[in-house]
Amino acid sequence: MDFLFEKFFLLQYNYQKILKEEKNFKLRQRDSIKSFSYISETKEGLIVYMTYVKLINLNCNMNNRVMDPISQVMGLRYKSHPWHGVDIGPEAPGLITSFIEMVPTDTVKYEVDKVTGYLRIDRPQKYSNVVPALYGFIPQTYSGMGVAGYARNKTGRSDILGDGDPIDICILTEKEITHGDILVRCRPIGGFRMIDRNEADDKIIAVLYGDAVYGNYKDISDVPDLVVDRLKHYFLTYKDLPGNKANTEITHTYGIDEAHEVIKCAVEDYQHKFANLNEILSSASR
Repeated sequence: MDFLFEKFFLLQYNYQKILKEEKNFKLRQRDSIKSFSYISETKEGLIVYMTYVKLINLNCNMNNRVMDPISQVMGLRYKSHPWHGVDIGPEAPGLITSFIEMVPTDTVKYEVDKVTGYLRIDRPQKYSNVVPALYGFIPQTYSGMGVAGYARNKTGRSDILGDGDPIDICILTEKEITHGDILVRCRPIGGFRMIDRNEADDKIIAVLYGDAVYGNYKDISDVPDLVVDRLKHYFLTYKDLPGNKANTEITHTYGIDEAHEVIKCAVEDYQHKFANLNEILSSASR
């Protein structure tokens, strides 16, 4: 345990440094679509961090006693990372767990910090754009080679790359949810094939599981056109600034079948990027 603890801090530092160099990854991806050298370099810090946290939890649960002082400090400092530490759910892609970053009443744009897993302020909403639904991402997904390849196949464009982020999701509900930083169960029913410059930035549209108004919708074709248009308008304009229009487009609005395919591709991309994560965690629990 002491050895793993020492290695954890060393590798955590390397992991934070690697995440801060995400732009370098995108540059390498543009230089060579087939190159995964950077990906193999990004795994180790995250794997050791999650393994150590899992060992702490196992030690506490198995012995049913107060954790040692080091474990107490770790427990105060860390929580499950919403991208890496939350499972998408056993019924995916039909029914999934999603992490909500923003709600319609938010006046600033929040997003998860990739290093800590906590919400941070990305930028104030200086103009009238308000997210028209619950907005967040699907845990343990990644927009990489598979998602980009699917978008290239559907658009006929050969220059599309993955954006290196988890897949975004908008969740329709008639309930007033007052804050983000929550997990919700939802059913994907469609999505927008959005291209940001030359990066795939799909927006999955879902309905809150069991919602009184939207819960019975089976496909995006069931959603009123006004709601779909409102969502489109938000995504096409929320990055715009006066005199500086963002280079984004929505090439297609797709239904439930394609939404499921995008999610499957994103799960495979995530598993490829963090290929050894499940093996390490499984061995730690033995």
